[in-house]
Amino acid sequence: MLRILLGVNLLALAAALVKSQGVQDSLQHFIDMAAWVQPLLLFNLALLAVLGNSLQRAPTWIGRTLVLLLAAASAIVLSALWSHLIFADAGGGQALLRAGLLAALAAGFMLAYFALRAGALSPALVEARLQALSARIRPHFLFNSLNAVLSLIRADPRRAEAALEELADLFRVLMRDHRELVPLADELALCRQYLALEKLRLAERLHVEWDIAPNLPLDLKVPPLMVQPLLENAVYHGIEPLGDPGTIRIRLVRRADALQLDIVNPCAGGAEKPRGSHMALDNIRERLALYYDLEARLETNAVALGDGRHQYRVRILLPCRAQRR
Repeated sequence: MLRILLGVNLLALAAALVKSQGVQDSLQHFIDMAAWVQPLLLFNLALLAVLGNSLQRAPTWIGRTLVLLLAAASAIVLSALWSHLIFADAGGGQALLRAGLLAALAAGFMLAYFALRAGALSPALVEARLQALSARIRPHFLFNSLNAVLSLIRADPRRAEAALEELADLFRVLMRDHRELVPLADELALCRQYLALEKLRLAERLHVEWDIAPNLPLDLKVPPLMVQPLLENAVYHGIEPLGDPGTIRIRLVRRADALQLDIVNPCAGGAEKPRGSHMALDNIRERLALYYDLEARLETNAVALGDGRHQYRVRILLPCRAQRR
């Protein structure tokens, strides 16, 4: 819906620029067009929402033809109604036909855009892209985990042995097919295992606080390795450079039909994005876009506290419903 609203309004703006003599004149033309375009656009979106299931069951070419006819017919009816309400001459049948043709052209442009986009995001290409993204983040995770174990071997062999057992469990998880969504409970279990491994290495320097809402749907399917890389960033770019003990706070709540995940960790120095965290953040942001399109987002925020300390905060919002793949 957002893409349709923006696309049609951009077409209206382009038409206003072509029709006008200057910038100020084009703005007035666009405002005049918007007064006609917005009601028509909202009406068609509502109509498509009602008829969506029926159109999807029809063959593709029939569905697209019906969309074009609906756009043209609604434009003709709205033009006639608009001229009737303001007691103005509609310009006869030619003007009504022109309005219908322009609406059909705009609808055809948007249909062509969505057809191209669907081709670019075909299941095979999405699967390949997800595989590539998972392949990028997996070695990064294994490398850091092995370093955590190696740092314990000489200093504390018993603790290193326990860390190797934890690492073996994590390896088994990493060998799974990461193109499929996993239950939120499995992702959180992986995160707890990873943090237990880091706790063996950092001991009292690492504290973790979990805040999981009672109504949280733990069976909700989420992208694999969505939370763990963020915790890895929090440990390696937040806790470890501090020198002093630090706390990572993980909070999961349900907000209406959305899952909200917040991760907060202290950071040394200025309130800037930790160096080295770009790969994981960009990777997760791209995978969220592939799984959820515009319905999910990842936000980061670095803040300076009143006592001179700094915090780095990450928030992920996901829809709490079945994902379309």
